[in-house]
Amino acid sequence: MAKQQTDGKNGSKEDGGKKTKLAAQIAPNLDEVRARLGNSPELITREYELLYTPVKVAIIYMDGITDKALVEDYINHAMSFEELPSGTVPLEKADSVFEYMKVIAHNIGKEKVVKDVEGLIEALISGDTVILIEGIREAVSASTAGGEVRAVTEATTQVAIRGSKESFTETISTNIALVRRIIKSADLWTETFKVGNVTRTDVTIMYMHGIASDDTVAHLRKELKGIDVDSILESGYIEQIIEENKFSPFPTIYNTERPDSVAGNLLDGRIAIFVDGTPVVLIAPTTFFMFFHSVEDYYQRFDISTLIRLLRFLCLMISLFGPAVFVAALNFHQEMIPTPLLISLAAQREGVPFPTFIEALMMEVTFEIIREAGIRMPSPIGQTVSIIGGLVLGQAAVQAGIISPAMVIVVSLTGISSFATPAFNMALTIRMLRFVLMITAAFIGIYGIAVFCLILIAHLCSLRSLGVPFMSPIAPLVTADQKDTFIRWPLHFMTSRPRLVNNNNQISVKGKLPGKKKNGN
Repeated sequence: MAKQQTDGKNGSKEDGGKKTKLAAQIAPNLDEVRARLGNSPELITREYELLYTPVKVAIIYMDGITDKALVEDYINHAMSFEELPSGTVPLEKADSVFEYMKVIAHNIGKEKVVKDVEGLIEALISGDTVILIEGIREAVSASTAGGEVRAVTEATTQVAIRGSKESFTETISTNIALVRRIIKSADLWTETFKVGNVTRTDVTIMYMHGIASDDTVAHLRKELKGIDVDSILESGYIEQIIEENKFSPFPTIYNTERPDSVAGNLLDGRIAIFVDGTPVVLIAPTTFFMFFHSVEDYYQRFDISTLIRLLRFLCLMISLFGPAVFVAALNFHQEMIPTPLLISLAAQREGVPFPTFIEALMMEVTFEIIREAGIRMPSPIGQTVSIIGGLVLGQAAVQAGIISPAMVIVVSLTGISSFATPAFNMALTIRMLRFVLMITAAFIGIYGIAVFCLILIAHLCSLRSLGVPFMSPIAPLVTADQKDTFIRWPLHFMTSRPRLVNNNNQISVKGKLPGKKKNGN
């Protein structure tokens, strides 16, 4: 069957007219690429007249996203043919040069043959260097991605006293390498997808083959392939698209910037989602209790970790119910307050012109304003604004008779307790629900809080994360998994992986650990 040969600027169209094949000459291909990229000044093109052969060669790359040292020191030197390797066939024809260029590209790392203009442009904007050869309707793409990247630094949002100080960067290859340095196993598998019709962002899933559930991996793979959006600028885009309940205030996908946290969850059978351009990695499937666990819990003794973990759940209750219970008790249930305390509270509120609910609402909104301002301002100034602003405003409000001292204590304790939640996105949810509870308590009292809690629990039990119940192992109850929920048992007893997360390999420790004794031996 005769080949379709159309030498010209635009080459020829593939079946369906969707892709433009490369022309046999270099000049039309260069013109087409320049036109497609809007004559971008970042596009660097170099043409060569090689020794030992009359065949012309050109290389193209995008400045700023390629490793210029690799391009200059390796590719250019190799293509000059200053020294023809022994045993090489004479490079008199374009076909021989093309095969030789493939060998050169393969020596760099990744080598790929490009057959159309679209593929050539995608290679360029990915940081690759493309080699065009006169007389060949294909091009060779060599992996030279590089440019300026941020170094690996200490985690800023998930700080741990003990453990690794490394955190992810914006480079996906670096992030994957950080995890592979921890898990040195051939069963650590990755799959990469191009997501975003315009941005063409690299999204990689990582999981432990033989441990992660095959059904969960297939479900996530289907979700990522089905994404049809123009851009993926951060992992939050992926999180919002793949979560099953779009209108729930609770996050059902966990995120972290710590490689050791990702490694621990991978060994439990979960899946990590890396997105190029962001230091935040997603982990799924997720349970509610994961958001209150810290990676440092597993580096300390079990008794210390258990006490700290229980303290976090206590802070959760204070942060969520503190102002609501205070408002409900003063408005509807004064009999629940001891008489001396009630007299003291009444005396404090004697000159306050606002109802308890308005007073609490004003303080909560003020506290949120101060916290948000402190986050958005530069770090040294932001901390000063948060601390000094809160003290000054609280003291001034009490002296002016606008707020009672007891309300300042309640709101301050509530705000501080919210910082004890390790996951920032879950802390945001608790802050939002706190206002709903305050409104409910202001109109119905403790009964309203109780009804709201029942609705909240029912909603939590209905959530799923990639098909896994969000409240597991409490609902449904899995007795064997209670070793790492509210309390953390000693490592000698934590010999199995979560039952509902993986269904392939549930035993994490085979045999007896050193130091585990039985029958007094």
